[in-house]
Amino acid sequence: MMAQYLEIKSGYPGALLFYRMGDFYELFFDDAAAAAQALDIALTKRGKHQGQDIPMCGVPVHSAEGYLLTLIRKGFRVAVCEQTEDPSEAKKRGSKSVVRREVVRLVTPGTLTEDTLLEARRHNFLASFASVRDVSALAWVDISTGAFTVMALPQIKLGPELARLTPAEVILAEGADQEIVHTVEESGASLTELGRAAFDSTAGERRICELFETASLDAFGQFTRAELAAMGALVEYLEVTQKGNLPLLQAPRQVNSRGAMQIDSATRRNLELTRSLSGGRAGSLLSVIDKTVTAGGGRLLEQRLSSPSCDLGTVQSRLTCVDFALEQSLFSDSLRETLRRVPDMDRALSRLGLDRGGPRDLAAIRNGLEQASEIARFERPSACPKEFETAIEKLTGHDDLLNRLDQALVSEPPLLARDGGFIAAGFDAELDESRKLRDEGRGVIASMQSEYAKQTGIQSLKIKHNNVLGYFVEVTATHADKMLSAPLNETFKHRQTTANQVRFTTIPLSEMETRILNAGGRAVEIEKRLYNTLKSEILGSYASVCEAAAALAELDFYTSLAAIAREQHWSMPKVDDSRSLVVSGGRHPVVEQALKANSGDPFIANDCDLGSSANIWLLTGPNMAGKSTFLRQNALIVILAQMGSFVPAESAHIGMVSQVFSRVGASDDLARGRSTFMVEMVETAAILNQADDRALVILDEIGRGTATYDGLSIAWATLEHLHEVNKSRALFATHYHELTRLSDRLARVENATISVKEYDGDVIFLHEVKRGSADRSYGVQVAKLAGLPASVVERARVVLEALEKGEREDGASREIIIDDLPLFSAAQSDPKKSEANAPAKVEVRLADVHPDELTPRDALALVYELKSLVDKE
Repeated sequence: MMAQYLEIKSGYPGALLFYRMGDFYELFFDDAAAAAQALDIALTKRGKHQGQDIPMCGVPVHSAEGYLLTLIRKGFRVAVCEQTEDPSEAKKRGSKSVVRREVVRLVTPGTLTEDTLLEARRHNFLASFASVRDVSALAWVDISTGAFTVMALPQIKLGPELARLTPAEVILAEGADQEIVHTVEESGASLTELGRAAFDSTAGERRICELFETASLDAFGQFTRAELAAMGALVEYLEVTQKGNLPLLQAPRQVNSRGAMQIDSATRRNLELTRSLSGGRAGSLLSVIDKTVTAGGGRLLEQRLSSPSCDLGTVQSRLTCVDFALEQSLFSDSLRETLRRVPDMDRALSRLGLDRGGPRDLAAIRNGLEQASEIARFERPSACPKEFETAIEKLTGHDDLLNRLDQALVSEPPLLARDGGFIAAGFDAELDESRKLRDEGRGVIASMQSEYAKQTGIQSLKIKHNNVLGYFVEVTATHADKMLSAPLNETFKHRQTTANQVRFTTIPLSEMETRILNAGGRAVEIEKRLYNTLKSEILGSYASVCEAAAALAELDFYTSLAAIAREQHWSMPKVDDSRSLVVSGGRHPVVEQALKANSGDPFIANDCDLGSSANIWLLTGPNMAGKSTFLRQNALIVILAQMGSFVPAESAHIGMVSQVFSRVGASDDLARGRSTFMVEMVETAAILNQADDRALVILDEIGRGTATYDGLSIAWATLEHLHEVNKSRALFATHYHELTRLSDRLARVENATISVKEYDGDVIFLHEVKRGSADRSYGVQVAKLAGLPASVVERARVVLEALEKGEREDGASREIIIDDLPLFSAAQSDPKKSEANAPAKVEVRLADVHPDELTPRDALALVYELKSLVDKE
């Protein structure tokens, strides 16, 4: 056996080998040690190899999926090795013959199909990047749904596309450019290298034609050599990992990178579109807007949020559909109630195509088509948009398949076909007969017992069963002579004599035993045959079922966006080809919902006007006042509008935005030797090098990670570049108040600030954005709110006053000012300051007052007493 294991393992050196042994997958040698540590299971030993103990661990077959998920998430790949021969066949070759085994599947991050290993509302993409001469392309596939897409893509845009798709695994050719390798690694995807032969475009074209059984790819589009190479590598990798059992894929869809808004990885991270900064879904924009009720609708929503459209017609048609769903609330509500009962047909189809499905996948197709048929029968409002009509039309034409599945399947089938019991009674006469015999065998035996007792005249006669004799007739020893004498001995044949009983058999009893014992197995075999028949019928309608599933997801997308618009009072934006960006009463959807959930406080809405006269707002104001929130909310409003959603604002006019860039927040990248300031500069450089006049740029505190004058200089130059070269619409937040003077020199720059009020030395944030500039940053007041020790806050006030005084009076150097300042200890011991910080006598007196215990007369006396204390102070 170990020789077989080592031979199979030699073909998969980079994967853990799950070697099937009965009811367990077992791992040996280094695989066992690695898996035991990763899965936190016991590491044992089994036999010896070259005089050394063989490490071994194992996992049960019935719960293997959970262990697979853990291993995949920890970066492992798993080769699943199954028994491909019946043990009885192996014994025919000799008593010591080993059962034949083969790897039936290589499990990798991008080739998962099981529901337990996948997130229902997220695609699981496997991507491939290829270059042929100076042309590059990216192809990606989700084998759990069959989606297959390709686009021509310059290498420089690989990072943003990977950030949009978030593939689980990316395939590159061996020896790929290190910059490409770094880009893939930064995306978080698992990297797989294939031989360069896998990326041969001619071979790739042939593989794709064989996959879709076509003579040419002309019906799918005109593909470049790079696109053919990328797609061909995907198909070859699937052949390797699925051992030739290729998944059912939809026809490759060719898309244009210019058709979607460009959003790089840093911007996606800063804006928290689909994942929060902590890495989870909670707290992201997606978590707030996702009101979809189907898995397919959830995946479509994430896909469109990740890639807002730059096609005006597409955006406007989506907005029209959402507006229709919002206006026709009764129709939408009925639609959503029906959609709630739609299972994940895409993934059920995929599992059936890969022969990893079961009766529940058959039921998922039946239930999905049933709900589709119900929606198709809805009475539609007269003003139904074309996109709605088209989607609903795709839900029809499945009556024959639906009726067949409805007649064949029980309402709640089991998980596995081998369990049986999923074919409905009355569907197959042979199955019904086998089931009757299996289920009513006890009654048949009881009837035979009654008949034999009557025939022999022995009322104590019993028919019993054991694993040695099977069914037998048993009488007590006192009746033995009668049973052994004529004429009964002609019917009853002696089998066994014990101390107190004598056992017999009959020909009818033996025949019945055979039929009963075979009935259960026969029923299961019939059900398996019917399962394969039904599966084939479903796969024969693969294209139309996929269309129906896509149409249901589309309807879910529109009605879910209408639901969030109704619930949160969002408005329909005006989107056109202008350069306008005017938002009235805009709100940050995530922050607004967080406020409602936590404190109940309302969100302060603000306007934004990046019109033709002023494309750039220079925003000043204190920390904690809401500058970053204001910047982000306007970027999110643009993204929501161009994905086809209503927006959290009273009104919005969005001129088409081609790119969104965000440089907000600070973090380092120690793994690549980058400081916080270096990361900031790299991201800023990417913006200035790529942003065009249709871009929206939001920048927060550029230059703060270095010396004051260095930072001011960088921020100054960056703002001028955006204005003169990029000509982008931009929101530029800063604490460098010197920059506000640029509004007089740069025609399209306008100053704006966040309103605050100062009261008794404290700052009160109003969170209102208005035209104008702030005179200071209120940093010391914010530090006090944060809880810095009072002595530190007071010392900061002294230093700030001295520095500001020096700047105002004679521009004295900082060194001179610092030399003239009193020491920190002196500031602490200043008696005037200590007295000023002491509580007032009124405060001390009020601390002892309990209002519930005061009579009206006592209350009046207290007022006079407090008035006297105030006069004395």
